[in-house]
This record gives sequence, C-alpha cells and structure tokens, in this order.
Amino acid sequence: MVEVRVEVVPRWPFRLPAYGGGDGVMRRRGPLVERLLHLEGRPAIVRVAQSAERRVLFRASAQERADAEAAIARMRFALGVDDDLRPFWELYRDDPLVGPSLRRRPWLRAKRRPFAFEALAWAICEQLIQTSQAVRIEARIVRALGVRCAQTGLRDVPTAAALADCSPARLESFGLGGRRAIALVRAAREVACGAIDLEGPEHERAWRRLLAIPNVGRWTVEMLALHGQGRYDVVPAGDLNFHKLLGRARCGGNPAARADEADVRALFERYGEWRGLAGAHALRAPAAALAVP
Repeated sequence: MVEVRVEVVPRWPFRLPAYGGGDGVMRRRGPLVERLLHLEGRPAIVRVAQSAERRVLFRASAQERADAEAAIARMRFALGVDDDLRPFWELYRDDPLVGPSLRRRPWLRAKRRPFAFEALAWAICEQLIQTSQAVRIEARIVRALGVRCAQTGLRDVPTAAALADCSPARLESFGLGGRRAIALVRAAREVACGAIDLEGPEHERAWRRLLAIPNVGRWTVEMLALHGQGRYDVVPAGDLNFHKLLGRARCGGNPAARADEADVRALFERYGEWRGLAGAHALRAPAAALAVP
C-alpha cells in the first residue's frame, strides 16, 4: 500500500464534522474522520484530522499513488476545506435572516458527498419521506450492496454500476418505495453507461437528462447540485424543512403552517450565487428572523 499525506491550511474557518452520518460510510473515531472510497473499483482509505493550529491533515492509503491522491481530492471537495467563504461573510454577516447563524457558525458549509452519484442516489431515497426513515433505508442499502474493507470494517456507497444491476424489488426490500426504487435503478443505469455525466462541467445538461426520468423531479436535481456538485447557487426549494420554517414564520409560529415552493425561491433569490449556503444558515435561524426579509 502507498500512503500519501497532504496538509491543508483552510482559506476560511473550518471544522471537521462532529459525526460520520447515518448511512455508516464515514466514521468518526476520536479526532479522526475515516472514509473508504473506490476509484474505478480500486479501494482507497482516507483519514482526516485537524490540528490545534487549524491545519487539516489528509492521509490516504491505496495500491497506487494516483488513487491515493485522487481519494484525497475527493475528500477535500466533500469537506469543503478549500472553499473560500469570505465573500459570503462580507455580504451577509449583518443579514437579518442568515447573519445570526453566520456570525455564530462561520465554518458552516453545505454537506457534500465525495461523488456526485452518491448525492443523487440518496436524494432519490429521501423523496417524500422523513429524513430518519431515509437514513435507515440508505444504511440497509450500504450494508447489503456496498463494498466492505475487511481490515477496517469501513463500507462504501454502492456504485452506479452496482445499483444498475440491482432489481427494483431488491431495493424495495430495504424499505424504498416502488416508484423511487425504479427511478433509482433507471438513474443508475444512465450514469453507469455514460449517458449522464454527473462529474463533468455541463451540470445543466445532466440535470435535463435526469428530469426526463419519471419520479426524478426538481428537488432531487437540486439536492444533487448542492450536495454532489458543489453548487452553492442552488437551493432545494422543494425541501419540506424550508416550507415548514417559512410557514411557521408567516403564521405566528403555527407548527402546521406551510409555505409553498415559490415562496421559498423568492426568499432565497436575493442571495444569488450563495443561495444554497444561505439555505443552510436559514435552517438554523429563529422564526422571528424569517419575518424580516
């Protein structure tokens, strides 16, 4: 095994995630974050730690040096360690909606996946159900179909090819609804055969191809854009959390109130290229702040 180490000084305040995530693929062990990745089928293990001087150390092990370097690059993207958020800070630190959260949590970033297909697959799983239920389904998929490292016990998210070969009925056995199971298999086949390129620069073209798949809607594509392609200018306006948040603010705290998607888009339009990051901060804002914009 070849080991590659890279030390990064973040361009903006940064903190490692406090936990690995419900699907079980990223593991937090004390000060370390660990993740098993596959580069065209070849495994690499990445470990990340943050020093007291705020430097971030990436250490990757793989059979080939190129794979270890590629795995580190994927994790740097997933953690957002290279993102310079100063322009967002300078524009919106005094904003009535996102300013309080931004001043309290300047390190906050939109959560990302190291591969865009992971974000797409999990967005399909999370359609129209509670997050806790979706996470349990995703964990079952990982345990049944993801590759496991015998030495570390780490598992990886199934690749597009693995899910393309899976029957919708098999996915339904993990708790995924029938229509979403079919949509996931169809999307996986399109990505696996190269008809849809999620990692290329033409994001909008990939989105149009995905939207042609039944039961893949705008929210799913926007979740892919924000969490899998690093598009801070995209906010998943169909997210129920935004509808609840804005609805409560408009109706005096009524927990049953809901806003619609058009209202959410109008709320975040003024944040321009930072809509997605503004959304992450808005979800942590008090309801009173939402009545101001």
